[in-house]
Amino acid sequence: MTTVRTSEDDLPAPAQPPKPAKSRKAKILDAVRWLAILLVVAFAAKALTDNWTEFWHTLSDVAWQSSVLSVAALVVSIMVSTWGWQVMVDDLGKPIGYIRGAQICLVGSLGKYVPGSVWAYLLQMELGRKAGLARARIFTGSLIQLGVGVVSALVVSLLAAPAVFSNSPRAMWLFVLIPVGLALLHPRVLTWGTSLILKILRRPPLERPLTWGVVLKTLGASTLAWVLQGVHLWLLANSVGAPGFSGFILCVGAMAVAMTVGTFAFILPSGLGVREVAQVAVLTASGLTVGQATAFAVASRVMFTVADLITAGGAAGTAWLAKRRQVATA
Repeated sequence: MTTVRTSEDDLPAPAQPPKPAKSRKAKILDAVRWLAILLVVAFAAKALTDNWTEFWHTLSDVAWQSSVLSVAALVVSIMVSTWGWQVMVDDLGKPIGYIRGAQICLVGSLGKYVPGSVWAYLLQMELGRKAGLARARIFTGSLIQLGVGVVSALVVSLLAAPAVFSNSPRAMWLFVLIPVGLALLHPRVLTWGTSLILKILRRPPLERPLTWGVVLKTLGASTLAWVLQGVHLWLLANSVGAPGFSGFILCVGAMAVAMTVGTFAFILPSGLGVREVAQVAVLTASGLTVGQATAFAVASRVMFTVADLITAGGAAGTAWLAKRRQVATA
């Protein structure tokens, strides 16, 4: 009698245990998350349509190459900033990777189009929770990145000081914050300050202190994002005038000031109307008329919305494809 040996590959695969059914609470939370995402997308779409006519009228005087490159610079700046956020969140626990982090960060960031910038952070926490991460970890990463980004913006804003602060003398007090902000970037001080805020919010402190490596990476990502956003504004201005290199420096500083001021104007959706003031001040200083500067400020806001929707949609689509591929492989 001959015995036939069967390799393990010929054996039938063990049956996968069925996934446990979602509880009623989990289903309700999923529905709320989807409703929140649809709501913020609707607000972003409204911001897009409100300025669409003036946007196209402005772009009629701009070479299409400049328009495309201007939007591309914004897309890259958002991706760079997201990398800085992901680096910080990875340092607070088990690494999540760029694709997964981008889905949480970028889709959640659309909440800034809802009046009250706090919605962006709430949506990020909920999306992080959906991905199996603690809400406190997502909030902490966003909080630290915000602080580092503000300090970076204050330093970069020095480039636009002659144009912006000459028209807004009250804003000179921002310069007092620069040395204070740089001191707060020391890992020990930043760790202590973050743990103090978490304690006030009745959250557990950081499990381990922050390091120079993660702080410098986040700072570098924020700084590069400001530069790219300055490139975006300079490309628009350069299409109808000749700002030159000095105009480029002013645009970089202006975007750092404008976006930071817009962040703290939390009552308005995405700093509506606040950041445009800084942009107009710089563009007029670089040789443009008030009408041209105002038109480009509106065009810039629309381009930001387009870039936000492109990056958020790309991140969500990439994460969905990765999940489908993982399920198919399993």
